[in-house]
Amino acid sequence: MSLRALCTVLALSAATALGASGTAQAAPGDTVVLHVREALAALPAEAENREGYNRDLFRHWVDADRDGCSTRAEILISEATAPPTVGANCAISGGEWFSPYDDRTVTSARDLDIDHFVPLAESWDSGASAWSASEREAFANDLGDPRSLIAVTASSNRSKSDQDPAEWLPPATAYRCVYASAWVIVKTRWGLSVDPAEKEALEGILAGCPDEEIEVVLAR
Repeated sequence: MSLRALCTVLALSAATALGASGTAQAAPGDTVVLHVREALAALPAEAENREGYNRDLFRHWVDADRDGCSTRAEILISEATAPPTVGANCAISGGEWFSPYDDRTVTSARDLDIDHFVPLAESWDSGASAWSASEREAFANDLGDPRSLIAVTASSNRSKSDQDPAEWLPPATAYRCVYASAWVIVKTRWGLSVDPAEKEALEGILAGCPDEEIEVVLAR
């Protein structure tokens, strides 16, 4: 069964529990509820193709709501464990953050990167190459799901680079179940595929994790 077909069935079966009306076909904005291993099994396994990729094709760190703060600043503010001071033009000073990739506490926003759980290049390989420019911008600045973007140390983000879970996992082993689940959630939300090695790696990680129920609002 395809991901879209599975999502349709799940949207219908979950409608009562979620207080939403069922629809004949799942569509952007619909909420689906399923177990994370089930979600992974539904992702199509396809070979990757990076031909034509350019990071500039994903316009990011925009100020989508025109409140003066870019996507980067929005994440820094929302994920701070001790609130920073937000000055003119959304300049951020002070504050404290926890980087779960490497289990570190950070007290300077300059030491943080905002990571796409599913890297931009990985999304291109997995289906975003066929998207419109506006869809790629929406993915790159996704504030609609807190599992899409995360503030982490610059060193851990650059160690990860554009690698998938078959190639890189967070050094903090206690975070790997959350990481694998978030990866599956983002790919489900955006209708992206996985390559065989990536899928096998995720299956291996999630086999040792609770098979948690996840709730995903479809973005496309």
